[in-house]
Amino acid sequence: METLKLNKPIKVNGKDVDEVTYDINEIDGILFATADAKKKAAAGMKTMSLSPAAEFDFGFHLYLGYAAIIAVNPQFEFEDLERIKGKDAVEVMKIGRNFILSSEQDSQESGSENATETTPESTTPAKPTSKEKE
Repeated sequence: METLKLNKPIKVNGKDVDEVTYDINEIDGILFATADAKKKAAAGMKTMSLSPAAEFDFGFHLYLGYAAIIAVNPQFEFEDLERIKGKDAVEVMKIGRNFILSSEQDSQESGSENATETTPESTTPAKPTSKEKE
């Protein structure tokens, strides 16, 4: 679990909150799907099914950051965290981006463990190069 210090406190349940804890490893399927739905609703895309690649969906990263906060702070709602502004919002977006990027990196690393050291020889004959024609 990590802590994000907010430059501009937000009000949650009538109290000023100037730091939030978060843990990207606590985001479950429900929080993931809720983050996607909330992002679409905030962007006015409630019925839209077109989704950009998750790696480049910065709005989704922001809502995944919110999900990482909510995962360890169930007293917070997405609506509470949507009051985060400025550089603080960028920091929350980075949390969500790191969730997406670390998930991809983990899958690439785990896939490389199963890779073999040798590459099979090609069965297609090579085309002659200009040097071979001389």
